[in-house]
Amino acid sequence: MARIGYHASHEQFTPLDLLGWAQAAEEAGFDCTMSSDHLAPWSERQGQSGFAWAWLGAALQATEKSFGLVTVPCGWRYHPAITAQAAATLAQMFPRRLAWLALGSGEALNEQVVGGVWPEKAERSARLLEAVEVIRELWAGRTVNRQAPIAVSEARLYTLAEHPPALIAAALTPETAEAAGEWADGLITVNQSSTKLAAIAEAFRRGGGDGKPLCLQVHVSYAQTDEEARQNAFDQWRSNVLSPRQSETLRTPGEIESATKSVRPEDLDKHVRISSDPGRHAAWIEEDIAAGFDEIYLHNVGRNQLEFIDVFGRSVLPRVRAF
Repeated sequence: MARIGYHASHEQFTPLDLLGWAQAAEEAGFDCTMSSDHLAPWSERQGQSGFAWAWLGAALQATEKSFGLVTVPCGWRYHPAITAQAAATLAQMFPRRLAWLALGSGEALNEQVVGGVWPEKAERSARLLEAVEVIRELWAGRTVNRQAPIAVSEARLYTLAEHPPALIAAALTPETAEAAGEWADGLITVNQSSTKLAAIAEAFRRGGGDGKPLCLQVHVSYAQTDEEARQNAFDQWRSNVLSPRQSETLRTPGEIESATKSVRPEDLDKHVRISSDPGRHAAWIEEDIAAGFDEIYLHNVGRNQLEFIDVFGRSVLPRVRAF
């Protein structure tokens, strides 16, 4: 049976609020939680970006179910040795609760803080592969030395976890998904058209990911009316209309706001699942399950988080579980 999770959006909400909502989501029947990991939000309107790793320790202590984190270990904001140490520490304290890290090649919005020229995709992908190898070697208890593309000198972890998290790939395109098929323990992507999602899943399998778990992050906007739901999406998540390349290369919330200034509320219908009908949301999730996704994480992009958790817990999750 597919697992339905709650997405904790650090770009939009304070860590304290997200802690309470993760607890509320668990009590409402959500199976798991995933967390973003941002240095900056996508827009000034979103207005937050707490430190996800610190939040995870509190969230794991305050709840009982599993968590996943989308993060970038490629040597800019986080050196892979630090990612490995942070994850091993959490996994040692909370066995089997930190289920996965979803690793990506990064966005300038979060990683450019260290300065320098933001690399092209090919270089970022090479750094990601190197980071994955470093993390796995450290989790195996080895001493690691590397020169390039990420320098590592006499690195060793002294606190290890018996059950480290899976390393899954975060991919937005078939090309990235196929390249990750061999090294990744699974895949996570975001809601797109059914045709595009099928292409991403097939590319991952073709690249070596056949039989590995598929996860999906779904941006939804639920409210009492369709118009309110659409306005919530427009206010908070219009950045979702950007192409993958734009998302990866724009450097500040201001640049993203400039790139999306011509976006209209109705344009969000193709990028966010907008509806006031819980039954429609349940039907969308059933389509995701039928498409083969094992874990589906729901991100309500509006600020009405408790309303979303309550309504989906009562009216959506029971129907989906009966599917």
